[in-house]
This record gives sequence, structure tokens and C-alpha cells, in this order.
Amino acid sequence: MFTVRLTPIYLLIFIILNSPFSILHSFAQSPTDLPPINKVYVDGIQSVKLTPAGVNFGQPVIQLNSGEKLVLTFDDLLQKDRFLKYTLIHCTHNWQYSPLNQIEYLDGFYEDLINDYSFSFNTIVPYTKFRLTFPTPEMRLTKSGNYLLVVYDETIDNPVLTRRLMVVEPQQAAIKGNVTWAQDVQYRSSKQQVDFTVYSGAYSIRNPAMYLHATILQNGRWDNAIEGLTYRTVKPGEYGFNFDNLNKNVFNGVNDFRTFDIRTLRSTADRITSINFDNRINQAYVMEDLARPWGAYVTNRTLNGYCFYANQDFSGENTEDYVLVHFTLRCDFQVEEGDLYVFGELTDWQIDPKAKLAFNPDNNYWESGFYCKQGYYNYIYLFVPKKSKQINDTYIEGNHWETPNNYTILIYLQEEGTSYDKLIGFTTASIND
Repeated sequence: MFTVRLTPIYLLIFIILNSPFSILHSFAQSPTDLPPINKVYVDGIQSVKLTPAGVNFGQPVIQLNSGEKLVLTFDDLLQKDRFLKYTLIHCTHNWQYSPLNQIEYLDGFYEDLINDYSFSFNTIVPYTKFRLTFPTPEMRLTKSGNYLLVVYDETIDNPVLTRRLMVVEPQQAAIKGNVTWAQDVQYRSSKQQVDFTVYSGAYSIRNPAMYLHATILQNGRWDNAIEGLTYRTVKPGEYGFNFDNLNKNVFNGVNDFRTFDIRTLRSTADRITSINFDNRINQAYVMEDLARPWGAYVTNRTLNGYCFYANQDFSGENTEDYVLVHFTLRCDFQVEEGDLYVFGELTDWQIDPKAKLAFNPDNNYWESGFYCKQGYYNYIYLFVPKKSKQINDTYIEGNHWETPNNYTILIYLQEEGTSYDKLIGFTTASIND
């Protein structure tokens, strides 16, 4: 037997080439064919959340070089053997892949493992919970703007899920927002108008008509986001996004979200009429809902469509079980040329086929049932016309300017001499502010 002794330089090369995070493995990912949207690509992935560390809900926004973290959590109900990795891809203000290479906005590795996982305990429905806290010392962000988080199984060609997130500059432009009823008389009772002024501060903005853009989100939703707004008025250092009655910055007020509570399975809680264990499945029945397209607005403070997971019956991590939740909707009018869906964070803010309601001619109700993790939930009902994906959130719920929706305002700037959109301002506003 003989021994090969490597000199220090060859030993270093050997270690690098055989490391799972070697340069060969950590190549700069080019933009993929994945659309830069929030989406789950494989069956069995549920309860996806991306929030700032330490909170149950909130916009996935952090400040560059601040030490702030985002936390991604999700459950795998199929519990397949997966070798999960993730990467981050920079995007433009209007969610196209930016021209930057990963080496220009990531310091360290260009992909990393998701190795923080745990298993459900004492649940009827077993699952594996994955958790990712980032940025990390191994993958640091060096530029602000929009990012797409891509989680994949071994290679990026096997995507598991994607999430949008935003990174804001440490020195931010000030934003003063104001939410009122719509200025256009025909929409005054139903729509909300979001006006705001941006104070550029230390930013020198040249050609703002081309390079200064604003995005408005209602309750964190991307399906009805208003993107690409440009300023209407300007003073030295002030850019006004006040559109009067042009209706470029108006949203449906819709109505307060409906609620239900399944944090306990030992007794009925908020708007749960019964709980049982049938066919080895925990099942919960939500109180009958009534379509409310007309009538006066009645306030009911909610979480604006969000949910959080909790178990009041048992303590400990991952004790929340999955429950088959049944929904019943009564419509005192004919629903034609379209379909109805349950909608909210419980459906990942998507038109989810599992959440589609079917008409039951035996009782004249619209019904649906799908799995939800134990917790507290908000939801509304959507109408989607046939052969369309256009969401109508007022068909069942009605439309009121008084609804206390939350609005997120994002300000982007492409500075002279650069090729990417910085996120230079971020704030939230509400009708009650």
C-alpha cells in the first residue's frame, strides 16, 4: 500500500472540487423559464408562509444590510425524500428578470441547502415542516429591489415553489400616503383611492418619468396589484402620485373577510358549527355563509385575508393537525357563466381548484371542502367567469369604500449609470390612518 501526499495547494483544490458547495456547484443561475410569481409546483406542499422573522403575517420586505431576516415555512404532506435547495434571482420593478448576473447581487454561494426540517407530532395527517431563515452569512444580498426565491429539489429544473420578496435601501425616500374614497363620483361608495407623495431626500432623480416607478398592493395581494405608476406632479424633491379622478390608483373596497377558528378540535370555536372524526379524518364545518353583494357595510375587524397556525389542544412544536374544512354558501340569486371559489391566504391567494365550490341541488347550497392546518383563518368568496382567470371579488362579497384594507406602497428607482431597479421606499397605509 502506498500513500499519496498532497501539497497544500493541491489539497485545497481537492477540497474545493469535492465540496457540495464548490464553485462548480455554486454557478451563477441564469433566469429560468419559471414565471416570477408566487406558485407551488408539486403536490403535497401546503401552508406556505414567507414573513419577516418573528411575526405570523406581514409583507416579505427587509432592509438591505440591516441584519433583518425573512422566514419561509411550508409543510410536505407527502413526505417524499427531497434534497431541497434554494436560490434568489433579482427582478425588475415590474417583475421581469433583471439583466444582472447573480455574482452582481449575491455575495457567497449562489445556492444553498434547506436542511432545517422537523416532523409532525401526534397528528392524524403526518407531514414534514421545512423552515428557511435568510439571508445567511453564506448567501448575502448586496443590492436592493425585487427578488424571486426559488426552492427546488436537487436542480432548479425541479422547482418546488417560488415566492416574491423585496429588499429596501437602508436610506429610504419618505412616503406620505393617504387612503380615501374614490374621487370619481360613480365609484365613491365602492372604491378606495390611494394617493401619496414621495420625498426623494438624498436621491438625485434624473428622468423620473422613465426611471421612477410605484407599486401598490392591497392586503399583500399580487393578483390586483397596481404596478408601474409614474408621478403626476413634481416640486423640488417631491413627486406626487395623486391621480384625482383618473382611477389609476383605485381598488375595490370589497368587504371584511369572513373568519373561522380551528385552533381547537375539542369544541366548536368562532364560526365552527360542528367538529367530528370521520374516516380517520378530522373534519370541521364552517357556519353557513350568505352572499352579500348588496346592503350596508357592517364592520368586522379581521386579519385582512391572512391566517396563522396554532393548536390550543396540545403544546409543542408541529402538533397542529390538518383538518378537512367544509364551506357552505347560500346565494339568493342565480350564479351563471362562472365558478365560485374560496380565496385568501388559505388558498395561497390563488384560484385553487381544491377550493372550487359545487352546487348541491338537494339543499340549493354551494359547497366546498379542503384541508387546512389548525389555526385562525380569513377568507372571502370569488367569482371567476367561464373561460377566464379574471377574479371578481365583489360578485358575492359586495363593495364598500369603508372596508379597512391595508395598502403597501413600494417606490423603485433606476439610478443613472445603473441597470437595475432599486427599492428606495416602502410604507403602509389604511383607510383609518
